[in-house]
Amino acid sequence: MKAQRRAATLPVSFFDRPADVVARELLGALVVSRVGGVHTSARIVETEAYLGYRDPASHGYLHRRSDRNAALFGPPGSWYVYLSYGIHCCANLVCEAEGTASAVLLRALEPVEGVERMRERRGRADDRELCSGPGKLCQALGITRDLDGRVMPGAEVVVLPSRAALPFEVATTPRIGITKAADWPLRFVVEGNPHVSGRGGRKRLRV
Repeated sequence: MKAQRRAATLPVSFFDRPADVVARELLGALVVSRVGGVHTSARIVETEAYLGYRDPASHGYLHRRSDRNAALFGPPGSWYVYLSYGIHCCANLVCEAEGTASAVLLRALEPVEGVERMRERRGRADDRELCSGPGKLCQALGITRDLDGRVMPGAEVVVLPSRAALPFEVATTPRIGITKAADWPLRFVVEGNPHVSGRGGRKRLRV
């Protein structure tokens, strides 16, 4: 177990690529949190790509900058964490070159370690509901705005390469929960996984 906790994080070169490529290849990777000295981890089963300057749904559309989205313009492999509706944190991994403002939103995770602590943080007993949404997974892993702008591997939350022995199929769908560019096929899910957010029933394309 200690060997897994000390394993190398995904390299900067992994994130220094287009967000849609990174979003697909993040599936199966392990998110490890040591927030508050508590070890929790979960496997990525759902992501969404946001393409920066040319993407109307991106916080970096037309390169609009503010204090709130400054981390989105940071280096590849850094975290961009924002508050959704001023309530729920959403965790994103910055992609491509610094200043590009493209990123991958973590939409759902499958709990692996520290499940009891996740249940306490979430106030839920159903493991399928612990990380089945961007706000839920942040709460379960203790992710807050304190992570915003942090760079791996020095951050309290890091991403390790996939060690999954079993293959899985990837489904591509339009993004959900947005109104602009909602039909762009930039949501990627592990087909059939019970921990996904569950709102992607429209227009599924297996790839």
